[in-house]
Amino acid sequence: MSSYLSESTKILVRPAQYRDLEAIEAIAADAAEVQRSCDCANPVASVQQLRRWYGALKFLSLFPNPLQDRFRVYVAEQELANSRERKLLGLIQVSPLNKTRSTWRVERVLVEQNPASELFVDLKEVGSQLLRYCFESIWEARTWVLEVNVNEQAALALYRQNGFQPLAQLTYWSLTPELLAELAQNDSDLPNLLPASNADAQLLCQLDCVSMPPLLRQVFDRHVQDFKANLVNSLLKKFNQWYSKSEMVSGYVFEPQRKAAIGYFKLNLHKDGSGPHEAQLTVHPAYTWLYPKLLAKMAQSVVNLPSQSLELVSADYQHEREEYLEKLGAQRIEHTLLMSRSVWHKLKETKPEGLQLSEMLQGLHPVPRTPIPSRISWQKSSFQPSKLENSEISSNNLSKNGKIGESSQGSDLNSES
Repeated sequence: MSSYLSESTKILVRPAQYRDLEAIEAIAADAAEVQRSCDCANPVASVQQLRRWYGALKFLSLFPNPLQDRFRVYVAEQELANSRERKLLGLIQVSPLNKTRSTWRVERVLVEQNPASELFVDLKEVGSQLLRYCFESIWEARTWVLEVNVNEQAALALYRQNGFQPLAQLTYWSLTPELLAELAQNDSDLPNLLPASNADAQLLCQLDCVSMPPLLRQVFDRHVQDFKANLVNSLLKKFNQWYSKSEMVSGYVFEPQRKAAIGYFKLNLHKDGSGPHEAQLTVHPAYTWLYPKLLAKMAQSVVNLPSQSLELVSADYQHEREEYLEKLGAQRIEHTLLMSRSVWHKLKETKPEGLQLSEMLQGLHPVPRTPIPSRISWQKSSFQPSKLENSEISSNNLSKNGKIGESSQGSDLNSES
């Protein structure tokens, strides 16, 4: 079992166990009370679901499978001063965002709001130790992303302190049942609307890439495999739909001239009226006229179900979608901030000690063949004079030197006379 110990606050970070579930649920309930005024999602329901399926999820995390990271939870605890008992201070839940596992997502960071007075621990330090443990222990993660409500000032300060930078602002919209009934009467004729399947993964991947800015495309790092559902996930989705009395409807608009997908939607319908319907919408930036058509199609899909609202999200780089929803009369229910940071793990270089020069040159052997002259040696040889020329030059120099010597001797004799 891996653990991490902070030198400053003596916080132990380790993977969650079954005995921690009760304390985790209590921390989640306290966090839900504090965040109630922020219109945030209640984390108690997700923790209860983890507690219900803990045995199966723990077993699946022991070997590679599509569900091995569904229960990737780490807890921070500290030993009490007057006893050997340990107090649970917080937890973090993470999961991979893509199939290559290069980008991971921080699902939630929950810290106890009312710690015991004898602990003397900073709450921001607990969250920082949880994040650092994930950065250091999950080596395959190169990028981390998270989504936080803009009203959670403490969480924003924690993430900024640990290197997270904003990517985009997200707005969650709600379409009332009356508005859905009005949209269902509009024309939604789309002749090239086809059901989505694994065979269309290439088209959906291209649509997803072109609908995002380059920075988000690099952070998400999605490939064709991310748009395919394997057999295990398909069976689990069918079981979840049967258990929760929900239905999944998806489709995309195909452009025959360009051989590309220009629009995609996915609906999670709650047939029992237990919650609002959830929609995922992706539209090519050059085909914004698809918004009324696709929204009318989704409204027609929920018109025969119990009266519930429809929720979908828009980003600040999707100006046409936000303008259309604002003009349509949809209600803004939540504003969140998408943040990310990159992680580069340092590799220790090992230098060999006591290595002699003879050991390094063991593979050095003489070449058995004669060396071939290169171009440089040929040029040097072409500029050097031959032996015959050298002899002629030396004889000429000698003759000249002899004449010069005779003339100099004659001049000396004349001077003496």
